[in-house]
Amino acid sequence: MKLLFDFFPIVLFFVTFKLYDDPHQGILAATGVIIVATLVQVGVTWFRQHKVERLHLITLALVIVLGGVTLLLKDEIYVKWKPTAVNWLFAIAFLASQVIGKKNIIQRMLESKVDLPAPIWSRLNLSWGLFFIVLGALNLWVVYHYDTNTWVNFKLFGLLGLTVVFVVAQSLYLARHIPPDDQA
Repeated sequence: MKLLFDFFPIVLFFVTFKLYDDPHQGILAATGVIIVATLVQVGVTWFRQHKVERLHLITLALVIVLGGVTLLLKDEIYVKWKPTAVNWLFAIAFLASQVIGKKNIIQRMLESKVDLPAPIWSRLNLSWGLFFIVLGALNLWVVYHYDTNTWVNFKLFGLLGLTVVFVVAQSLYLARHIPPDDQA
């Protein structure tokens, strides 16, 4: 259920865009919808849990700023940069955690569930940082080499699909390093 809730602004963006024959009008309408949907998402989360994940706050800020500029200037390029901005901010956080603090981000998130040697935590964290750099660059490549309709499809299906494939690959890598008594 949480996964659906996390993706509902993106799905609404996609559906709204597809309702328009004119891609320019569609992207502007979809941008307005994603701003409102993300505000609702953060508001509902705050109301139910009295806290909001940092990811949602970062996304909200970028959606409001880049989406707002998109609507103000009627130029879709700004909202198209949002996935790159989010992914590169994540990359910076993951890569910085390699050298700042005693534990990197992946270790802090998963160490209560699995016990791994320090080099494995480091490799996992580094691979996530590099993955986010690649996703951001790939988004820019699609933005500047394809039309808006292709970018919208890539934003929903391409980025999500690549993330699922990466998570499965990470899980397989992680499974090789989990001691047999921890797998139960």
